[in-house]
Amino acid sequence: MLTVVEVKRLYEVFLSKGDKRVEKWLLMESPMPILTIFVLYLILVKQGPRWMEQYKPLQLQGWLVIYNLALVGLSVYMCEEFLVTAIKSSYSLKCQPVDYSDNPLALRMASVCWWYFFSKIIELLDTVFFILRKKNNQITFLHVFHHSTMLINWWLGVKFIAGGQSFLLAMINCFVHIWMYMYYGLAALGPGVQRYLWWKKYITKMQLTQFVLIVLHTGYNMMTDCDFPQGFNYAVFIYAFILIGLFSNFYVQAYSKKWNISTIRKKISE
Repeated sequence: MLTVVEVKRLYEVFLSKGDKRVEKWLLMESPMPILTIFVLYLILVKQGPRWMEQYKPLQLQGWLVIYNLALVGLSVYMCEEFLVTAIKSSYSLKCQPVDYSDNPLALRMASVCWWYFFSKIIELLDTVFFILRKKNNQITFLHVFHHSTMLINWWLGVKFIAGGQSFLLAMINCFVHIWMYMYYGLAALGPGVQRYLWWKKYITKMQLTQFVLIVLHTGYNMMTDCDFPQGFNYAVFIYAFILIGLFSNFYVQAYSKKWNISTIRKKISE
């Protein structure tokens, strides 16, 4: 059984191994703030729908348009920053260690990694809007698991590996989010626009494709002699497989099953 002194020492050792460049950046000095946000988010998921039972769903069309299109803009910025910085730094798409120096390009990559982490906090508003609009059916296990775990994953990512080959999965995710939040922003404009948005299911296909690419990329680096922390490679590899399973199940439930039922009904009516 560990004593309080031993736990404190392990905690200090854990923090001492972090990237010194990001130590004083917002939310990065200690894991306590992000763990607090994590816990508050889970409480909100549990209690939020109950708090809204006595109220009518809020009409937030204008706010939804602004919020989603703002995230489109942020995703475009991050995607471009990841790509341009990687090219200027001569990054490899195979093995790419983290540059922990104060080189301007290394700091630029660390900075966009931090923005990517911070965007995961902003995206928790997805859930807040669902609760306020009483769209509780959209607060699924997949939704909560993905939003909450990305907070922890990318706090650790910025704290220990702000750069290197981790840039690729973040850049791909930003590209997917450009289209995802564009869809939601346009859908918030109302039925007049929604009927033209035929490409929702292709967003899920893009999400699944990104996870497959992450598995292939990380799996390759797990088998090569690359100066990148193997622990993070294993964690990303397993996490991507979990998301493939969850998003595949979502796709089947949301599209394939729906298509089969509608097809059966059409055949019966004929």
